[in-house]
Amino acid sequence: MIFETIIISMDVDDKPHVTPFGIRMQDGLVVISPYKPSTTLDNILATQHAVMNLTDDVRVFAGALTRRQAWTLLPAEKITGFRLAETLAHQELKLVKVIDDAQRPQLLMEVVYAVQHQPFQGFNRAQAAVIELAVLASRLHRLPKDKVTAEMAYLQIAVDKTAGERELQAWRWLTEKIENFYAAQAGENFA
Repeated sequence: MIFETIIISMDVDDKPHVTPFGIRMQDGLVVISPYKPSTTLDNILATQHAVMNLTDDVRVFAGALTRRQAWTLLPAEKITGFRLAETLAHQELKLVKVIDDAQRPQLLMEVVYAVQHQPFQGFNRAQAAVIELAVLASRLHRLPKDKVTAEMAYLQIAVDKTAGERELQAWRWLTEKIENFYAAQAGENFA
């Protein structure tokens, strides 16, 4: 099972990198499997740490992919790093094993500190739709345009029916990113 999270890693100059990441659990360890090349991969290999955040604010997912900062960071407690200020929970992670792969290595991370900050109320359909669109937007180079536009049209139904202001804002950011990507591929001018 894959869980959608926000991973914050640090480079060797202590600059944080915030990105959505689907993780899985294996034998009590968090498994992060970034595609190469990856800033997250480089950072974790260099520093041996990361922070996993669980949030229901989908603007963080969209903002990380569209370079719109929709968050504030606070220092981590037990490792050198940062966590989201507005997060439901965070876990501070230490690298314990790397399973190398030419395309997608696996980073096995031990939880060294975990805190529940707020209760999880559940996702509405628009939040789930935004997360799905974020996954699509992160893979535009890998997916056929027809698949992306068809799934986007279907996900739009949930957004139209159940979105609040945060979800609408995140949806706009992601649709703009996707439209700009395809416009650039077609050689069109875009804002």
